[in-house]
Amino acid sequence: MCVHSVVEEAQLLSLDDLRSSRVVDLTLEISSGMPTHASFPPPLIEPFATHESSIHEGLGTDSDRHSYAVNQLTMMEHVGTHVDAPLHFGPAGAGIDEVGLEWFHGPAVCLDLRHIPDLGDIDTGDLEEAELAAGIRITSHVVLLCTGFHARHWPRPEVVTRNPGLTAEATRWLADRGSRVHGVEGPSTDKAGTREFPNHRVCRDLGLIHYEWLVNLEQLVGVGPFYFVGLPLKLRHGTGSPVRAVALVGESPSSHRRRS
Repeated sequence: MCVHSVVEEAQLLSLDDLRSSRVVDLTLEISSGMPTHASFPPPLIEPFATHESSIHEGLGTDSDRHSYAVNQLTMMEHVGTHVDAPLHFGPAGAGIDEVGLEWFHGPAVCLDLRHIPDLGDIDTGDLEEAELAAGIRITSHVVLLCTGFHARHWPRPEVVTRNPGLTAEATRWLADRGSRVHGVEGPSTDKAGTREFPNHRVCRDLGLIHYEWLVNLEQLVGVGPFYFVGLPLKLRHGTGSPVRAVALVGESPSSHRRRS
């Protein structure tokens, strides 16, 4: 197995690497009435001002009138592609505005778990086999888990009722490897219908964070290490936040080093 050091990957990521990287959008479009976690109402996006209404406000000049459009957005923090803050897991946890920005980007790997069925458990053995297949030893990587769930079900109702989930043991395995951030497709890292929330509870106890409802992960399977960015809004005392998550995919740092 070819093993890449996450430290080397971070050190060798230059501005030239960033400019030449392919950007993969991992973010679900937000729209009114979109499917959301079964416990949450869908977002509502409605006009606050339109060009047709604002043109009558007398803005601009007589020869060049100015108009504007503004939408009003009403939604939960945990809708669409989002990150959970420690405050979401427990009352003593940090709000999203208190978590350092270094938590929301870094060298990453995507594990191929497309054999996991709907409502299935992602366990330690699944992660070990996927790590071996990826050829990257997980250390402090951001670990994204591709189950193919979103592609199978979006936008049908079962997308919020049949997602698989991480076991407590698998979550501890990630932490033991040094990974403090992971992400999944679908509305939750825990299996739909659970009342135990094993992943959320382990994240609470071990100080981990995770992303939910990532998309397009199939494009990252087999590409090797890449760079992940998913910055949250700076919401005071936020329990989480929508993010625009992307992967920057280019030549592997080890290939760059061999050529230098």
